[in-house]
Amino acid sequence: MSEAGEFVDHTLQMESTWEKAAEASERLGGSLKVYGASVGAVRGTVRDALKRYKNLDHDDVTALSSELWAEPIFERRLAAVVLLQSKVSVLLNTDLTRIEGFMRQAGTPGAGRPARQRCRSPAHGATGGAREGTR
Repeated sequence: MSEAGEFVDHTLQMESTWEKAAEASERLGGSLKVYGASVGAVRGTVRDALKRYKNLDHDDVTALSSELWAEPIFERRLAAVVLLQSKVSVLLNTDLTRIEGFMRQAGTPGAGRPARQRCRSPAHGATGGAREGTR
């Protein structure tokens, strides 16, 4: 795991409580593992990671989002979505395929909704609907 990925994962685990984990696990139906970190903690963790690792370029952002998404843990997957949302300005139209893959793997019916609403539409708008990437 990358240094940034380890930072995010460790911080999310430290921000967790067993009460929140039990509540979220019940809400999600047990389809994903849950640490028990709040949505605010996930957003704060991503914000802190972006401050700590200031030089993340397109490839770093997409690699980190994939790394976070790879484990079927709710907070990690939410962090991947928040990361893409936070760095939508560096995304390319070809990254929509990555987001689509996340949606297909979401694990719960509503788990992918934040990514669809917060990444796809801004990415489409930010890229003028057709920004080409050669990476």
